[in-house]
Amino acid sequence: MNKDISRLLHPNSIAVIGGGAWCQQVILQSERMGYTGDIWPVHPKAAEIAGHRAYARLEDLPTAPDAAFVGINRHATIEAVQVLSEMGSGGAVCFASGFSEAVAEDDTGGDLQSELIKAADTMPILGPNCYGFINALDGALLWPDQHGAVPVDQGVAILTQSSNISINLTMQARALPIAYMVTCGNMAQTSQAEIAASLIDDPRVTAVGLHIEGFKDIREWEALATKAYEKGVPLIALKVGASEQAQAATVSHTASLAGNDAGAQALLNRLGIPRLASLPAFLETLKLLHCYGPLPGTNIASISCSGGEASLIADMAMGTGLNFPKLREDKETQLRDALGPIVALNNPLDYHTYIWRDENAMAKAWAGMTGDDIDLTISIVDYPTTDRDDWACATRAALKVRKDTNARFAVAATLPELLPEDVAQTLMEGGVVPLMGLSETLSAARAAGQINAPSRDPICLPGNQEATRTLTEAAAKCALAEHGLHVPQNRTVRGAAEISCATQEMTAPFAVKGVGLAHKSEHAAVRLEIQATDLVKVATEIGTDEILIEEMISGTVAELLVGVVRDPAHGFVLTLGAGGVLTEILRDTTSLLIPTTPDDIREALSTLKIAPLLAGYRGQPAADMDEIIAAVLAVQSYVTQHADTLGEVEINPLLCTPTRAIAVDALIRKA
Repeated sequence: MNKDISRLLHPNSIAVIGGGAWCQQVILQSERMGYTGDIWPVHPKAAEIAGHRAYARLEDLPTAPDAAFVGINRHATIEAVQVLSEMGSGGAVCFASGFSEAVAEDDTGGDLQSELIKAADTMPILGPNCYGFINALDGALLWPDQHGAVPVDQGVAILTQSSNISINLTMQARALPIAYMVTCGNMAQTSQAEIAASLIDDPRVTAVGLHIEGFKDIREWEALATKAYEKGVPLIALKVGASEQAQAATVSHTASLAGNDAGAQALLNRLGIPRLASLPAFLETLKLLHCYGPLPGTNIASISCSGGEASLIADMAMGTGLNFPKLREDKETQLRDALGPIVALNNPLDYHTYIWRDENAMAKAWAGMTGDDIDLTISIVDYPTTDRDDWACATRAALKVRKDTNARFAVAATLPELLPEDVAQTLMEGGVVPLMGLSETLSAARAAGQINAPSRDPICLPGNQEATRTLTEAAAKCALAEHGLHVPQNRTVRGAAEISCATQEMTAPFAVKGVGLAHKSEHAAVRLEIQATDLVKVATEIGTDEILIEEMISGTVAELLVGVVRDPAHGFVLTLGAGGVLTEILRDTTSLLIPTTPDDIREALSTLKIAPLLAGYRGQPAADMDEIIAAVLAVQSYVTQHADTLGEVEINPLLCTPTRAIAVDALIRKA
């Protein structure tokens, strides 16, 4: 983290370079936000702009500005940025487009971006091709358009790589206090991770939301995640797009199974950053984190006065990892006292409408669904659009629960439009988190309970040499065996004489495979349970110049795939999954980044659909998990020692028995 952007984001003086409508908007929006610092328009011909005296040149300014909005064409932007840097300015927002994002249409864009970086030197810049920032804490902004931000004393920071998305997010009507909105644009020089690392130094920032199109420097992200966790500032992500994963000339199943997004997800998991799938869920999660910070776990309780809503939230929570703990005896006692004998006591709870409008009774019942075994209690309340004052009892009851119990308490509307913003603001002021939309509520609870410490082991970064050489199966097995992987006894032979010699050194039955074929089973080039007397005949039928003969493995409990592919954007992606000829049909996989740990491998294997087979299904023997983990670690050892040249490694299948884990097929592609 080498860019200090604090002066840029907290300016006492701003220069606005250019006289167009965008630049006038910067001045207008600054004044509307209550900015009290100096505003210096710069234009070669205008005497004044938006009521402020204009300066003909940057050199004519009273002093170097703390922040500058550069709203001129891309070529002139480079010249202005160089002057600002030489003056000792605090930083600049580069609004112009036509740099690296336009290379497909204009091949000079990349060169211009390089010139811009050189011109900026050590002065931080945002962009190019970005809107800038809003600092709602101090009333400072460089923003050339409308926005919905309002002054706040504390709140969340949002960083996006899309200016249009950032505008829309500022317009939210969800009672979410946004302290900073920063757009990153092309990130020519100052990265999203660097900006976030600076923002979490502000004690008024309660959480950070990152809209990410792509990761640049993994080491920066590792440093950010560690810093944020140590400071207690939670990070969440909305990751879009796909990495440019190196899949050219891929011959394994692993790359197609891992897909473009597996590396990104594995990286976020590694960093301890939960991922959201939509903008509404992103905002609701930030709101929950702003109010309560990370949740201790994923135990929730739900209260509603409708059996339909109780069933709905129970069904929607399935598969999310959220739990509805069974009511303890003390809770049942309190609930029975508040609700009487007719209501069935469960979690989720349908408390009916017997006590509706009796806010003290409502609060007593709702408080009965809180406790040290519940991480978040959710009261489902939809405020009518006709006479919402009739629902004020629910607002007061929720506030009373929070005041009396200090429990993490949410009021959630099944539909976002059925929780008015002023009601949400009232709840927030009383310490109750207002959540809009039942799906978004569950996503927020799940994400807030998944914020973990980032791994302390640096990710293994790959080299960039093109991997064009594929080792034979025998050579791949030999290379992996040197790192501790168990493989069957095998010989690569050609002709009857060599076949005869090989059978003297191994025990039948044999597996026989053609050599030189990427997917041998598709060519009928794998034959199993072959006796020594039939080897010559089988070799002839397979038809390759060489064949691989190896001893058969018996007692298999399950077949696994263990694969690693080089992903330039995220490192080496380790994929574990159901193996064998049905690998791509089953598509039962999970991914980690290298290096990983035995505990992480064990946890990843437990998430597979075939995990019951590994554990011993319906009385069958279990696989030796320690041997499986040792096999994965052997592959990892090979990868880390050949990171500069490796493209991919795959074992498929790894035969798992009650006592061993043996690779009966292996592939390595490298430079």
